[in-house]
Amino acid sequence: MSLIPGATRAKEDYPALAKEVVDVTGAGDTVVAVIALSLAADIPFSKCCKMANRAASVVVSKFGSATATPAELIGGSLEKKEVVPAKDAALLADCLRAQGKKIVFTNGCFDILHAGHISSFRRAKELGDVLVVGLNSDASVRRIKGEKRPVIGEKDRAALLLGLEAVDYVIIFEDDTPESLVRAVRPDVLVKGKDWESKQPVAGQEFVESYGGKVAFMQLEQGLSTTSIIQKIKKSFAD
Repeated sequence: MSLIPGATRAKEDYPALAKEVVDVTGAGDTVVAVIALSLAADIPFSKCCKMANRAASVVVSKFGSATATPAELIGGSLEKKEVVPAKDAALLADCLRAQGKKIVFTNGCFDILHAGHISSFRRAKELGDVLVVGLNSDASVRRIKGEKRPVIGEKDRAALLLGLEAVDYVIIFEDDTPESLVRAVRPDVLVKGKDWESKQPVAGQEFVESYGGKVAFMQLEQGLSTTSIIQKIKKSFAD
């Protein structure tokens, strides 16, 4: 599929997604329908093409005049290394489960990213196939940490997280705890720092364990925290 936006922009090509073809009936109609629906929802042309390709790859893998479910369509169009809207968290998770992926979830403010965070993400990713990180919004961080935090805004914090190899998706949430987000994602493994082990149950723990999921507590790197880094900076530059 090719998108020709106009004279001021170059042609963009979207190759068909690899799929085992069972029946091509309705593939073209599906593409047209998805593009029309997406444009009506004010979705950018480039994403319309990606969603249409995804929908076509789904229907040709089924027998007869088939349809694509919302999870297959919307969830499948959410690519790795992107910020996923909280409203699409369940769709993303449904799509990942349909692909047989084991989902690992962790959360935090991650105000100043440091080596301790990176170590925790790497070990968390080893517990499954996909690592989803819930990120407290700026408003949420202020309520938890005080008016002077966060030091780094949510968009920049999300971009830093997505730059890490271990992190696949970031979901920004507004609540003070990730309970609602955990219920939407339904992770196979919920990961928290070892310092939370004495505060059980942590947000989402009882829900995750209710369907057979696991909660893992990670040993933290000693002496590394955002608060300690901020204090060190303040001390170093004090008059």
